[in-house]
Amino acid sequence: MKNYTRAEVAATIDHAVLKPDMTVEDIEKNAKMCLREQVASMCVRPCDVASAARLLKDSNVKVSCVLSFPHGADATPVKAFQAKQAIADGTDEIDMVMNIGRFLSGDYDYVEKDIRAVVETAHGTGKNQTAEANITKVKYILVKVILESGFLTPEQVAKACELAYQAGADFVKTSTGFGPGSATPETVDVMLKTVGDKMGVKPSGGIRDWATAVGYLQQGVQRLGVGSTEAVLNGAPEEENPTV
Repeated sequence: MKNYTRAEVAATIDHAVLKPDMTVEDIEKNAKMCLREQVASMCVRPCDVASAARLLKDSNVKVSCVLSFPHGADATPVKAFQAKQAIADGTDEIDMVMNIGRFLSGDYDYVEKDIRAVVETAHGTGKNQTAEANITKVKYILVKVILESGFLTPEQVAKACELAYQAGADFVKTSTGFGPGSATPETVDVMLKTVGDKMGVKPSGGIRDWATAVGYLQQGVQRLGVGSTEAVLNGAPEEENPTV
């Protein structure tokens, strides 16, 4: 098993700043922490994308944002518009929530088209994109699909992963952190076995300590959704902690 350093783990973390009572000051405070720790991204609410982009400008920390969060129940055109707005505001990545109710209803065609609408907006491949826009678009916006796995059986998790892949998404993600349950090694194992050779896998929810974070990385995931980033990183082996 690989032994991870504090910096290596930090570089996989999408730091979540998503609680409804987060203030402007909270966004600024968390941005400073993200810059200090050099996490992969700061994941914010749609209304905070522009502020995050300004605070993280010219750094290696990306801006990621949630979309149709936390229930995934917005109409498809609304999701596509939300993606367009987030991109205009400066996001680098989008974490969209799958339409859970439609999935549980067995309407897989709807779910795939719903995801594809966001993917086409983010990747610049939609039918409504002009040729000029496609030529000038240089920024590839990653799309992560949140399955909210606490509602799903292992078989349903596998099916949802397949739909996300077919729709062109880049990652599948376990949970919003606002639904039932959280990420589990068992769920992540299903995701990795289903699409791990074709997509990124991101556990999210319940990652509050170093051992849990490293355990998922050792399973083979590429990103971690974490709200308690400092607590996780402060659990690094002593020799990896700052000496100041």
